[in-house]
Amino acid sequence: MNKLIGFIEKGKPFFEKLSRNIYLRAIRDGFISAMPVILFSSIFLLIAYVPNIFGFTWSKEAEAMIMKPYGYTMGIVGLLVAGTTAKALTDAYNRKLESTNQINFISTMLASICGFLFLASNPLEAGGFANAFMGTKGLLTAFLSAFITVIIYNICVKNNVTIKMPKEVPPNISQVFKDLIPFSLVILVLYGLDLLARAVVNTNVAEAIVKFFEPLFTAADGWVGITIIFGAFALFWFVGIHGPSIVEPAIAAITYANIETNFNLLQSGEHADKILTPGTQMFIVTMGGTGATLVVPFIFMWLSKSKRNKAIGRASVVPTFFGVNEPILFGAPIVLNPVFFIPFILAPIVNVWIFKFFVDVIGMNSFSVVLPWTTPGPLGIIMGTGFEVWAFVLAITLIVVDVLIYYPFFKVYDKQILEDELKGIDNSEALRSKVADNFDTRKADAVIASSVGNSTAQEVESKDNESITGTTTHANDNVMPEPTNVLVLCAGGGTSGLLANALNTAAKEHHQPVKAAAGGYGAHMDIMKEYDLIILAPQVASNYEDIKQDTDRLGIKLAKTQGAEYIKLTRDGEGALQFVRDQFK
Repeated sequence: MNKLIGFIEKGKPFFEKLSRNIYLRAIRDGFISAMPVILFSSIFLLIAYVPNIFGFTWSKEAEAMIMKPYGYTMGIVGLLVAGTTAKALTDAYNRKLESTNQINFISTMLASICGFLFLASNPLEAGGFANAFMGTKGLLTAFLSAFITVIIYNICVKNNVTIKMPKEVPPNISQVFKDLIPFSLVILVLYGLDLLARAVVNTNVAEAIVKFFEPLFTAADGWVGITIIFGAFALFWFVGIHGPSIVEPAIAAITYANIETNFNLLQSGEHADKILTPGTQMFIVTMGGTGATLVVPFIFMWLSKSKRNKAIGRASVVPTFFGVNEPILFGAPIVLNPVFFIPFILAPIVNVWIFKFFVDVIGMNSFSVVLPWTTPGPLGIIMGTGFEVWAFVLAITLIVVDVLIYYPFFKVYDKQILEDELKGIDNSEALRSKVADNFDTRKADAVIASSVGNSTAQEVESKDNESITGTTTHANDNVMPEPTNVLVLCAGGGTSGLLANALNTAAKEHHQPVKAAAGGYGAHMDIMKEYDLIILAPQVASNYEDIKQDTDRLGIKLAKTQGAEYIKLTRDGEGALQFVRDQFK
């Protein structure tokens, strides 16, 4: 098993480079920016159709009124993502350009949106646009429009292909003329694509793209497709690579298109059978976090004979219940631990197989609503599939199956740790060190270190204090002379909230001029200039070199954290404050 993990780790540099690809990141960040729209629209789906389960049906007029916000949000999400993806990609290109010669992201957003309309909409005889491909069906077209737009702008700006105005002309007026040539080229190129598609395949680009990729969509939704896709999520995470950064952008267009397809099938009284959806990923495959770890903290807490494992389980239960599973991943540890390699990869795959069986064989409807990823897994399954009776059965089934998968491997590991405890030794230090080298584990360590009466956790906390500061420190050793704004970034804004809350609580208690906020990596570009320090959580620590280009340009301090260290900081307010101070020494 160690040889297998070592072999997989050899490919880590390649996959890390792939995860930092600016086009994949632009897709991911574009979706992050559009998530409020997607989540907002789902509220109206629930209001409109959940009452049907209990025998209540809205009138046609009331239903149309309730669903209007959905149509004007989710119904044009492709149009919106064309703009947000262009903005994200513009930010990536601007990092490579001189600070005095930057691409105007407002202009690229407008050009991408206009170009998207050329590619995805058809004019109606009565006026306006046909909107069949302006929603999720047009997402691939949105990416195409954004990529072409920003590439053309980059070529023009980099080579000064612009209209230059006299110095006396105000900058805002001069910018308009500077953007005129690239904007015009974008529209002409995308309009040319539209004309070409209509001449060759007698349809618009968006429909042509959907037809071209339809076999791939179908294959991805099959048994082999879901096995490869969701197995990759866990496999990448296990060896220290943020799997969603690679996999999510590749399947985003499929998952969100399937959500709308499922909804339309339900509306027409048919079976919603599309498996590959955001809900499947968040509540079936990663129920309790990557690796389907919802049951693991409970197993550790209730069935462990080792005091250390029992304490880790107690400390991890609540965060994992809401999908934040770093405490158990890095505290046990699960990742990079040969004992847990098989269940960590197998549980997500078996979960999605069971779900597909429920949908394809039993006839349960798949997900038709997008919910926040922090929704507890069983509740997400029930709400996301419209409160079906089979959803309750599925949730219980998955919990039981995951316990059966993880339990034998847990017993082996718990026996190892118990034997070490009885001998008074700690043979897991080398593994925890390896995990800390690959992940930012500070947050997880802080959660575990807060377990009262656990000597092992206290030892870890002490070691982390030494690794962070080199000496024992207290909150009042140094008083910062001016207000310090701190932004903590993680993958989705959930993990980062733990450290931000710890900093704010400790700052208030010790009267320190520190204010902290949490955010998701990718949605930080427009707000980072308001902060003095940015802290990267373990999942996004691999982005350090990319974001450092931005922080250096803005004169902002940047720090990355390791897994055990991060967990410790979330529970040790004084240590977190000292960590902030240390960045300014």
